[in-house]
Amino acid sequence: MPEITLRNITKRWGKFYAVDHLDLDIADNSFITLLGPSGCGKTTILRMIAGLETPTSGQIRIGDRVVFDSEAGINVPANKRKVGFLFQNYALWPNMTVYKNIAFGLSNVKEPLPRYDFAAMTAGELAKALRSGRKIKELVEECRDKKGKLDMDRVYLKLIDAYTLSIYTAKELFNLKIQEASDPDAAAKKKAEEYAQKEASIRKSYEAKGQSLNENYAVVQNGKVLKDTRKLTKEEIDKTVRRVSRIVKIGMFMDRYPAELSGGQQQRVAIARTLAPEPEVLFMDEPLSNLDAKLRLEMRYELQRLHVETGSTFVYVTHDQMEAMTLATKICLINNGVLQQYDAPLDVYNRPHNLFVADFVGNPSVNFIEARGNQSADGSISLKLLDGFTATFRPEAPLNLKDWFAQRDRDAAAAEAARAERLKDKKEVEKSNKDEVFQYHIAKVDESDYAVEEEPEITNEDFVLAIRPEAIELTEDGWIPATVYGAMPTGMESTVKLKVGDYLLTSVVFGNSMFRIGEKTGINIKGGNVLLFDRGSGNVITAGTLVQG
Repeated sequence: MPEITLRNITKRWGKFYAVDHLDLDIADNSFITLLGPSGCGKTTILRMIAGLETPTSGQIRIGDRVVFDSEAGINVPANKRKVGFLFQNYALWPNMTVYKNIAFGLSNVKEPLPRYDFAAMTAGELAKALRSGRKIKELVEECRDKKGKLDMDRVYLKLIDAYTLSIYTAKELFNLKIQEASDPDAAAKKKAEEYAQKEASIRKSYEAKGQSLNENYAVVQNGKVLKDTRKLTKEEIDKTVRRVSRIVKIGMFMDRYPAELSGGQQQRVAIARTLAPEPEVLFMDEPLSNLDAKLRLEMRYELQRLHVETGSTFVYVTHDQMEAMTLATKICLINNGVLQQYDAPLDVYNRPHNLFVADFVGNPSVNFIEARGNQSADGSISLKLLDGFTATFRPEAPLNLKDWFAQRDRDAAAAEAARAERLKDKKEVEKSNKDEVFQYHIAKVDESDYAVEEEPEITNEDFVLAIRPEAIELTEDGWIPATVYGAMPTGMESTVKLKVGDYLLTSVVFGNSMFRIGEKTGINIKGGNVLLFDRGSGNVITAGTLVQG
């Protein structure tokens, strides 16, 4: 499977930037989720890679092939990009069986394909299947109903799955009547020899012409597989349909119509149909959003398994952070058309690059606490927070705040200079949906006073702490006194709202603890994943520990 590369990709309508100068590298065999709020540009990115949307500018590569380049005037259409697309709507033909829904797109394929000898292929497959007549008989006998009658659909399905055959070859195998012989092994051995001789004879005929058949029964000449521009044969279509139906486990539904299937089964059919043409990349746009919660969880496991079994590159759009965290090898988090962070799920969770990422990822949401302070000579930062408490923040690695702020200012100046330089190009326009520092939310008991608060003057002494709920430990001797404001037990854990003065903090407590509203307790901040953000830019400074003092 190929690597996908996006360079300086922009998509705008007038002055509105849906995607703003995006650079992205999607590695071979990765599972990437495009995550972000509604309208952030994630589906637009997906559609541009797939060829369903034309970028305003930039370049897109799939493998070593440029599929879009605004400067060179290249724009390969979607049907030539070897990609599959799975939509939120299953888009199954209601008047077609499952089999025909999967096979429909294959019947229209016409491209250079290997020249196979299907007679030799069938002979070889039957010779292998006939190695054990007893096994054939056992498979057939398993398909009798209570009255002893054979269910022929089950018989063919058993033979297809056991020996990886097409329906046509499975029927030929059954019609040999090995299962009816008094000595199935002897009967099978005799037939196997006949098919092996037939295969050998066909191979010799090619050798006489200076050609050969490879292990897949494709015709080879001078070391190269010969190809013809042709359509897929019925045999090839059937094998493909059976192969993908095995992957998604719908082989028993081939003769049913979509209306006779559950939502999860219909989704499996849609996945099988997408996999059938063997796309190099599989794009999925919120494919599980129409399913109930339990089925969504089951289908997440199926998508994980599917990714491993197919070895394909998956690009998956979702606004559900749980899907992104559980499915992805890397998360591409987008906001306002701008890439915010591109990292492994746990890195996005534990080391967010800015306030938006910290807020968007995590359920329950992260706790934001405003703080003011200065760095001490030993590198720690003395802070005042929560209207009167003092604390010491110890960075996980050596940090010089003065140097960090200087670099922040240089980066901001360079970004502004680059923007001004871009605008000199007549093709560029000023962005109307301007990027702003994320407005984080400080949870309070009474939030009505937000309307009358004036915007404070932000200095380099102003910070924002981000503390995950699981880092807030409830203990009687905690250094921050608190009152239980609300509790939601779920069995294995409880989400607890804590009142500290006028502020509310959220904690997750694991176990079957019971909490009473109004109960007095204390708080300690445990672990080294407390995050310190610059309040002015919204960017993360570092992670560390937070202790009393």
